[in-house]
Amino acid sequence: MSPLSRKAAIAGIGATEFSKASGRSELQLSVEAVRAALADCGLGVEDVDGLTTFTMDTSSEIALARELGIKELRFFSRINYGGGAACATVQQAAMAVTTGVADVVVCYRGFNERSESRFGQFSLAAATQVNTNGLDNAWTYPMGLGTPAATVAMQARRYMHEYGATSADFGAVAVADRRHAATNPHAFFYEKPITLEDHQASRMIVDPLHLLDCCQESDGAVALVVTSVERARDLRQRPAVVAAAAQGSGADQYVMTSYYRDDIGIPEMGVVGRELWRQSMLAPDHMPMAILYDHFTPYVLMQLEELGFCGRGEAKDFIADGAIELGGRLPLNTHGGQLGEAYIHGMNGIAEAVRQLRGTSVNQVPDVPHVLVTAGTGVPTSGLILSA
Repeated sequence: MSPLSRKAAIAGIGATEFSKASGRSELQLSVEAVRAALADCGLGVEDVDGLTTFTMDTSSEIALARELGIKELRFFSRINYGGGAACATVQQAAMAVTTGVADVVVCYRGFNERSESRFGQFSLAAATQVNTNGLDNAWTYPMGLGTPAATVAMQARRYMHEYGATSADFGAVAVADRRHAATNPHAFFYEKPITLEDHQASRMIVDPLHLLDCCQESDGAVALVVTSVERARDLRQRPAVVAAAAQGSGADQYVMTSYYRDDIGIPEMGVVGRELWRQSMLAPDHMPMAILYDHFTPYVLMQLEELGFCGRGEAKDFIADGAIELGGRLPLNTHGGQLGEAYIHGMNGIAEAVRQLRGTSVNQVPDVPHVLVTAGTGVPTSGLILSA
């Protein structure tokens, strides 16, 4: 067992509404989410002494502290690699709490991804950022390979060739997510399920990815309050204990353009999975459900394989016949995921894992002692196992 295991917990969760036009700044959205998370667990801003977020977040820790009225911070950090940072923010917070560097750390992510800076569009900034990620992107962006969907399509097509997966197999993920979103009043696609026929008829974005293989662009914010297990047990809500937390990068790793590797899987998620199982002393069979990062449907299949739920190339059969829907062998993304609820860089998925452990999800899975949560795929990434 890791020294980190079961020493910290998520005590509070908070979010704004999820929309396509928030009408507020990204900083204001983050402030609202943090206040909601603190109210959820019964703590105040005076209790917070640490903040952590993504390198891509536009709201700095000190700006958030000023707006909230936090007088002093003892800890602050940022995690690189886009959506791969989601679970790592909780890992950072848990490490700070466990080592005594901070007592209460809030993880936050807020953005106007639809109304302000559209993540799904070609981004010159990604190829001109002043770091080696920008240098790497500079090789592919001039050739037109400049959107997330385009890079994922490269990997998806090769995966289909290697293992016989089809577009309909990817569509099963979209159908499951939207079915869950349809019963979630907080989801953008509430009461809007889709069929596999809808998926197949949706317009092609980048072959083989249809529109309904691609996650949303959303406005909104999510915040998570992390403190010690002992303190969390005295607060308002049932704590979600951090049983394991890991980051992972694979051999010859790039950001979204590692599709040429001999291993066409996502080995960085394999690194995360092995570490999560080691830290927690649990295994895939112990998971009654999971929250798997679903910015694009093909990566959900690859994650199931890397994490050990099935063998390489077997995910298409594993998910058949409603296996990942409520009542199936492994319900996934019961909030609707990033395809159905909102794309807040995976942070809303962590919040759903907490609700499942509390027993308060709108799509509650019976008797949930543990939940596996993953962060972004195609990039250096992270993951969590949360326990009741």
